[in-house]
Amino acid sequence: MRFGLNHTPRRGWFHAWQDLDLADVADDMSAIASLGADHVRIFPLWPLIQPNRGLIRERGLADVVEVVRVAHEHGLDVVVDALQGHLSSFDFLPAWLGTWHRRNMFTDPEVVSSTAEYVRRLTAAVAREPNLMGITLGNEINQFAAAPHPDPHPVDAAGGTAWLETMLGAARAETDALVTHSMYDAGWYDSTQPFGPAHAAELGDATITHSWVFNGAAQLAGGLAEESVSHAEYLTRLAQAWHPPGSARPIWLQEAGAPTTVMDPAEAPEFIRRSMRRVAQVPHLLGITWWCSHDVSRDLLDFPEVEHDLGLIDVSGRIKPTGEAFAETVAELRAEPPAGTAAQAPAVIIDDLGRDPRDELGPGGAVHRAWLDARDGHVGTALTLRSQSQDQDPTQDQTRGSLSAHHHSDLPTPAPTPQRS
Repeated sequence: MRFGLNHTPRRGWFHAWQDLDLADVADDMSAIASLGADHVRIFPLWPLIQPNRGLIRERGLADVVEVVRVAHEHGLDVVVDALQGHLSSFDFLPAWLGTWHRRNMFTDPEVVSSTAEYVRRLTAAVAREPNLMGITLGNEINQFAAAPHPDPHPVDAAGGTAWLETMLGAARAETDALVTHSMYDAGWYDSTQPFGPAHAAELGDATITHSWVFNGAAQLAGGLAEESVSHAEYLTRLAQAWHPPGSARPIWLQEAGAPTTVMDPAEAPEFIRRSMRRVAQVPHLLGITWWCSHDVSRDLLDFPEVEHDLGLIDVSGRIKPTGEAFAETVAELRAEPPAGTAAQAPAVIIDDLGRDPRDELGPGGAVHRAWLDARDGHVGTALTLRSQSQDQDPTQDQTRGSLSAHHHSDLPTPAPTPQRS
């Protein structure tokens, strides 16, 4: 199992890409490695490298390669995210996609072709680096496709599939490393989202989950309640419900964080310990990549409050109690790797026959409640789609997963999303 951090540069945040200082990068990578991480996920800014649809800057590509090499010097493998895209509530889209040049990033043929060329060229630039762990298409690109984004690029599910296949193919043409895509959790919890569980579970080399308890999980009962500390495990097992029966497809918790806007800061270290221990039990878990390495400086303005305290390392370079908790838990899980298990209770059935069940899957919804009830101590049970189970009759449900008990609309409204990353 892999353990890593999402790299948020300590000095200048992601604006550091504009005048890259490799000494600062080295300081960051040294601190990250000291926490026991074996990899980092990095986020070059798309508009800096492809400022015009016909221009991909060699200097920009070279900067990414340099950061990958500095990470290698500190014993870290690297996942490179291509399309940023969206980071911590700020969007970084090229000027050739907006205002007078507004085109749909998912459906305009020329835009798709130029974007795929960028993904291909970026992948080619880092493909021969010995510490390349993989390429992710971009950070939570699905949030651009629908509300609550204030200026979405609409696409339907079939169009989303076509776009993902094109981008994944562009990266795969240049590397045999892991090629994946990510989406924020509305893809599992909101039936209006065009990118959904099937996209995550069927496309790319692994299924990616991003777990954030400010989505309503922590608001249900508190930061250290079972609803919170098991959310990453729940979402990861939920994503596996869309895998074919018996599949060994890897699943990767690529983001999880301890947002102190919905929990007491004193609870955050224990939240990290419990969350990591819970999700580490999931079969076929590729790894845990925590968000994030460094706090966002308060000198930078207009960030959501949560961003200033998500780092495991503060703006002065000091390891925080959350960083110590992460390091201790990594050491613990490496020393005694958990066997991927599920509780012996019958799998919770998700009724997907002729319907989209996503509105009932979120924190506090019927399926989530049934899953919590079926836990065996600290071990969660599996979830299964009715369409893949032997029980095809929803009136004969033998599990506690019946959707008739509760409806998501009866429960607390989750915090607005996406708030970050």
